[in-house]
Amino acid sequence: MLLHLKPDRERSVLRRHPWIFSGAVGKIDKAAEPGQTMEIVSSSGKWLARGAISPASQIIVRIWTFDPVEEVDETFFQRRLKKAILYRQLLYGGSLSAACRLVYAENDGLPGVIIDKYGDFMVCQFLSAGAERWKDTIVRILEALIPCRGIYERSDAEVRLKEGLAPKAGVLAGQQPPDLVHININDLTYPVDVKKGHKTGFYLDQSVNRSIVASLSENRDVLNCFCYTGSFTAAALAGGAASVCSVETSAEALQLARQTLSVNNLDASRATFIEDDVFHRLRLFRDEARSFDLIILDPPKFAESRSQLEKASRGYKDINLLAFKLLRPNGTLVTFSCSGLVTRELFGKIVADAALDAGKEARILQWLTQAPDHPVVLSFPEGMYLKGMAIKISD
Repeated sequence: MLLHLKPDRERSVLRRHPWIFSGAVGKIDKAAEPGQTMEIVSSSGKWLARGAISPASQIIVRIWTFDPVEEVDETFFQRRLKKAILYRQLLYGGSLSAACRLVYAENDGLPGVIIDKYGDFMVCQFLSAGAERWKDTIVRILEALIPCRGIYERSDAEVRLKEGLAPKAGVLAGQQPPDLVHININDLTYPVDVKKGHKTGFYLDQSVNRSIVASLSENRDVLNCFCYTGSFTAAALAGGAASVCSVETSAEALQLARQTLSVNNLDASRATFIEDDVFHRLRLFRDEARSFDLIILDPPKFAESRSQLEKASRGYKDINLLAFKLLRPNGTLVTFSCSGLVTRELFGKIVADAALDAGKEARILQWLTQAPDHPVVLSFPEGMYLKGMAIKISD
């Protein structure tokens, strides 16, 4: 089946960007089923790519291949999965890490497919119409490539609604995962709820940044905001923090954070957990004249769409301004944004404005980003969603 682009709308495809928006479509030969493979051609009929159609989405096509001789079949998915797994094996010195991202969607040539490894279990997300259509094939190949106890689906993200797909979760192959799967990263053990936790259960993208936080924590009083299940809290304590105060709205997440300290034999007397809204608690700390040597801001995504970008920018400005005011002289702020629509340049400007309004002289120690098992294809900058900074203020 052919999908014709409008005149002069093929530039992004020629630059190997994997998305085609509905506004670029001139005509489709006939009604297509969600996830069906389409031949993408220019207005003049020149072949450009082959991709999966999603009639319900603004991203109407996600491209599988730019190679005219590469068919989208079971062999195609076998090649892509093998390539993605080999990349991680090379990354970790020849064998897969106990916990890592195996497939990162467009950046591994498999739009809409996320596969994370948690010990003997794999957790998958199929977030696009094309990924959903080929799900059974992908799971069957995955079982053959990586022996495991079970493969679990967490396709319960809201983005599926934009694809016209209902949320799904459950066992795809093998055994049901236990309530908590224990993984080891950087010599720390983390209990992970793969069935109900955020995304696939854990933020694997922060694995390198946790080590950086640990290196900044010795003898420091640390404030960990939006702590979720306390991975940065554990890293800070393991790094020798004098104290860590962790703030999170979810009581269940905080309970798991306490378990994380316990399984690692970390000194719980140096840890305080507060169930509260971070915006409220930062203001309360300001009013109480509390101060800290190291503050970590790792909020959830503030901008789901461009219409939310301005409000999200205000939110990032607010928490960073408050954090700067709570830092002691020569203190350090480690701050993140996981909103893909907030570029690194915009995030840098927001944080710089916050430092200026707080009256702080601040210097970037290091730009931070997602772990290398979340690689980014240069033709798809949207893959670089996590951006952060370690910032030092003067006395």
